[in-house]
Amino acid sequence: MPGLLMALLLALRNLRRQFRRSLTALLSIGFGVTALLVATGFNEAMFEEFREATIRSQYGHLQITRPGFQERGRSDPWSYLLPAEIALDPTLLPPGSTVSPRLLLNGLVSFAEQTLPFMSEGIDPARDMLDDRALRIEQGRRLAPGDHQQVVLGEGLARQLEVAPGGSVVLLVNTPEGQLGAAEAEVVGVFSSFSQEFDDAALLLPLSLARELAQVEGAHAWLVFLQDTAATDAALGPVRAALPSAAFDVQPWYALAEFYARASVLFEQQLDLVKGIVVFIILLGIGNTMMMSVLERTGEIGTVMALGNTRASVLRGFLLEGALLGLLGAALGLLAALGAGQLLALAAIEMPPPPTFARSYHAALLITPVMVLEVLLIAVLTTTLASFYPAWRASRMEIVEAIRHVR
Repeated sequence: MPGLLMALLLALRNLRRQFRRSLTALLSIGFGVTALLVATGFNEAMFEEFREATIRSQYGHLQITRPGFQERGRSDPWSYLLPAEIALDPTLLPPGSTVSPRLLLNGLVSFAEQTLPFMSEGIDPARDMLDDRALRIEQGRRLAPGDHQQVVLGEGLARQLEVAPGGSVVLLVNTPEGQLGAAEAEVVGVFSSFSQEFDDAALLLPLSLARELAQVEGAHAWLVFLQDTAATDAALGPVRAALPSAAFDVQPWYALAEFYARASVLFEQQLDLVKGIVVFIILLGIGNTMMMSVLERTGEIGTVMALGNTRASVLRGFLLEGALLGLLGAALGLLAALGAGQLLALAAIEMPPPPTFARSYHAALLITPVMVLEVLLIAVLTTTLASFYPAWRASRMEIVEAIRHVR
């Protein structure tokens, strides 16, 4: 341990002696690490917002349905009705979890001279769609407990119908027996979600009104909402074990959100390209820095080996200098990225919606411990690798020739 400490102090002293060159290398590493953290943190923040909005508005963290509903339920929904209540022991779920039913409806909505098809979900307003991550209310209000003859419309559907909060629409749906269910409802709000396609055809109504229109008592799905998305897998096993698989199918959100999964893979591939560029910058900068250091310290290297230091110790010394450059540069880049994140939070920059998204979001950086560890390893391993050839060359010098070089 004292030997390692001495080696670290010696490496730091050598970096300080070559201050300008070391500073240039540190700035190069810091710039690369900052770029990587900003790109990764920006995408992480965007996808966290996208993920939570997808979960809260569409799938829940867990979704309980009849077997086969995910594949065939949209075309034949009435064959996959669940009971009005599910006996699920609340102790199976983490504290703060909620379970809420949804009933799917498709039909026609009319306002004035306009009649358009809609897709709808009956929800429990006391337990579902409670915050802006689920739905952002653009006009009016969201559904409230106690509502029955009220609906909220997607922004695109409201625009096509030319209706605003306060107007009344007529809903027409087919019941399971082939009869026609009709009701008049007041529009109390207009919402936007993350899906433009969803907003163009969707309306939400209280579960009581949905059941009255369809003349049924059940639900198509029961959604489990957790406080923490990271607890999804921990909750999945107990819920599946508690419900017979012949009658119930339990799926986690990530098995249902196909578009989110495809988009995540695409952005991960783009980030891999950024990581490759950062590694190249570090390799090029540190390799040049360490090679110049070896050339300038040739006489010193020869003297050190003449005093009894082994070639292996010379090699380790230069590799340690490279690793320290990577560590210090990563720390510098991390501080710069954290500062950029604070500036973004203060600026509250509103970003335009990505393709197929229906609403904007605030730019932010989400820097996680895993992300920090990853860039730290990239910086240290890359600088150590870049230092290897100069270090090996220094360790292979002939002592007499190295000492003669100083004259």
